[in-house]
Amino acid sequence: MTAPSSGPLHPARPGSAPAWPAAASDAWFSGHTFDAEEFGDLDALLALKRARGVTISLGLPALNEQPTIGREIQILRRALIDEVPFLDEIVVIDSGSVDGTAEVARRLGVPTYHHAEILPGEGAFTGKGESLWKSLHVLRGDLVAWVDTDIRNIHPRFVYGLIGPLLREPGIGYVKGFYRRPLRLRGRRAESGGGRVTELTARPLLNLFFPELGGVIQPLAGEYAGRREILEQLPFFTGYGVEIGLLIDVLRRFGLDQIGQVNLGSRLHRNRDLTPLSVMAFAIAQVVMTRVGERIRAPLGAWMNTAIKLVSPGALSLEVREVRERERPPIVTVPEYRRRRALVGAAGRAATGAR
Repeated sequence: MTAPSSGPLHPARPGSAPAWPAAASDAWFSGHTFDAEEFGDLDALLALKRARGVTISLGLPALNEQPTIGREIQILRRALIDEVPFLDEIVVIDSGSVDGTAEVARRLGVPTYHHAEILPGEGAFTGKGESLWKSLHVLRGDLVAWVDTDIRNIHPRFVYGLIGPLLREPGIGYVKGFYRRPLRLRGRRAESGGGRVTELTARPLLNLFFPELGGVIQPLAGEYAGRREILEQLPFFTGYGVEIGLLIDVLRRFGLDQIGQVNLGSRLHRNRDLTPLSVMAFAIAQVVMTRVGERIRAPLGAWMNTAIKLVSPGALSLEVREVRERERPPIVTVPEYRRRRALVGAAGRAATGAR
């Protein structure tokens, strides 16, 4: 299902910039932007799922989310498995929580993996992207959705809104969520101002170097879904850069028309102070510049520093922190993954034959 790059996706000469007409972005935006409530009739969506003959997996990446993960599992499972059998599975992938996150999930009867236990022969890095990459090995669905586990106003639309376009629109293979982002820090709440790294780092960099993606509202959203045949062909950065890396790579390998986005309403979660956001922005910039270097055939990676100097709060001192975005290959290149997928496919064919 690989689409060749064309037009502005060809590598440019050093010193030149690929042109991207604004009208093309407008056309994509109007034709590939959806609202979750378009897919709110779960009985109709279930019928469409059955007509397509696909299975759907929900992966919940988690790191120290004990206060929110239990409620999230209960709400999503009740609406999307117990009341309407829309999801085929919910699986938690824990990145080494120390607060009881994994125990909460297991008590609720949800399959829960530590990321280092999955594909142990491939080793283990830290980071969300590592958990997502490895989750493809244990999730069985033809369609895979990932939803963060720190959401305080979780609602089933965070899942059916992502899956809906994949079921209704055969030409779309990867869907990003977007939402309003209220900001709450130190007991104060503003109705806007969340998504600071998105607006101050990610979207400016995309508009500079990948203007095709300038219409993506929340490129760093932790809620997204895709077709397995696309996801398994993508490399995954292991840390904070995973979301922007996947978005750029879907564009490069499959084309802009494969990407959709859906309005999920409002999202409340744990807001962070500026220091961890600086680390996140640093990692995201690494990933973007890595892909820019590949586009212009220049070894930018060799020139990039991987240590960020953080100003310690309340003190005139610097903390030096190493932030290195490693890149996992497409998981379809891993022999153990291919063997497992062959077994899953055989089991699915046997079950279909039995019916």
